[in-house]
Order: sequence, then C-alpha cells, then structure tokens
Amino acid sequence: MVQFKLPENSKVLKGQYYKDTTGAKSIKKINIYRWNPDKNENPKIDTFEVDLTKCGNKVLDILNKIKNEIDPTLTYRRSCAHGVCGSCAMNVDGVNTLSCMKSHKDISGDINIYPLPHLNVVKDLVADLNNLYKQYESIEPWLKTKERKFKKIEINQSKENRKKLDGLYECIMCACCSTSCPSYWWNGEKYLGPAVLLQAYRWIIDSRDEEQKERLKIVADKLKLYRCHTIMNCTNSCPKGLNPAKAISSIKKMLAMN
Repeated sequence: MVQFKLPENSKVLKGQYYKDTTGAKSIKKINIYRWNPDKNENPKIDTFEVDLTKCGNKVLDILNKIKNEIDPTLTYRRSCAHGVCGSCAMNVDGVNTLSCMKSHKDISGDINIYPLPHLNVVKDLVADLNNLYKQYESIEPWLKTKERKFKKIEINQSKENRKKLDGLYECIMCACCSTSCPSYWWNGEKYLGPAVLLQAYRWIIDSRDEEQKERLKIVADKLKLYRCHTIMNCTNSCPKGLNPAKAISSIKKMLAMN
C-alpha cells in the first residue's frame, strides 16, 4: 500500500468543544475547520452546540450566531447575505455552496463546514482566491471596441443577442465551480477553470465586442482550456444554477469551427 507523509502541522486535529449550557432542546452540532496562521499549530475541527430555534434558517446565520455569541475569533467572508456577492462561498456538508443560500434545515445530523477545497487557507474558512482573480483578469473581462464609438453613439444590442448572455452574466465569481473541479485542483496554475472560462465565453459571444477572434486566441491553449473533461462537477455545484460546462464546450466548438 502506498503511504503518504503529510507535511508538518498539516494533520487536522480535534479542537475545542463548545457545549450549550442553556438546556435548549433543539441543539445542532456544528463542526468547523479552524486554522490560524499566526500560531504554529495544526488545523483543527472545533465543535459548537447551537440552538437552532434562536437562529436564522441559513448556514450563514449559524456562523454569525457563533461569532457573535460564542467565539468572536471565528473568521469567514460574508457581505450581502442574499446570494449576490459570492463572499460566503465554502464547503458545507461536503458541497461547495454559498452559506447564505444553504438552509441548515436541509442537512441531517451534524453540520460540517470547511473552506473551499484545494486552495490555500488564509484563516479558518477564508480561502486564498488571488490566483483565480489573476486568471479572471487575464481574459480581459470588459467590453472592447473602438474608442470613438463610445464618444459618438450608444452601443445598442438586439433582444436576440442580449438573450445569448443569459446564464452567463449572472456568475458572481464565488469559485464554487472551479474548486469542485479535479482538473483545477491539479492544474490550477495553468488551467483557467470553469468560472473564468464561463466569464470568457460571456465576452466572446457579446455582439457589441469587436475582438472575438483575439479573445478566442487567449483561451485557445491545451492547458488553459482543454484540461476540462466535462465531468460536470462545476455545473452541479453552481449555487446560481449556471452551466459552466456548457460554456466551455461552446468555446471548444467555436475554436473547432474557425
């Protein structure tokens, strides 16, 4: 049998147990990944007992309750709490999702909360998204046309061409799809991943943009694009119900036809 030696301080240990002392009957155990870069310690799993009758319906409500009432050092990203900003993306019950959209009522048994997988952890539930943002920048996600057009006329778009952007513009770059993709796990430095490629396709097919050929050239690389093997993890994990796999296939088709 193959044996792996884990790096020092990488093994996840059992952490603190925060027991509810109010005598509440509707108690749920919440297991949360904790790691502090300022301490030379292994990551750990802390367990919190939470009274769900005094908590909102979403997983983010649980995290807010823990931070506000039990452990103020718990660290995670959150902002809009309405599934718009993508800040609170994390792995809940084994699935990448937005904690502000995931109902804890849908989870039976203990609730296990981890940062997005296969990314460096900044602290606790905060994952490092710098590489993803650099890849996003590389596809130049803005309208590219001749400057004089902006000065003289409004750039109109037909209803038919506008409709082509449906299912693409709604992406909030939460990274749930990319961090659920095995190809991105192993080739994240070179493979652009589902989120960025979906965004690239959004600009490639925008009828107002004048650099479709140049945009296709940017992604036409065996590592940037063709690491996708269409296993559909990205589509299955998207909390907005989008289909990155379809967008990637469409880019491949456009390249094959050119």
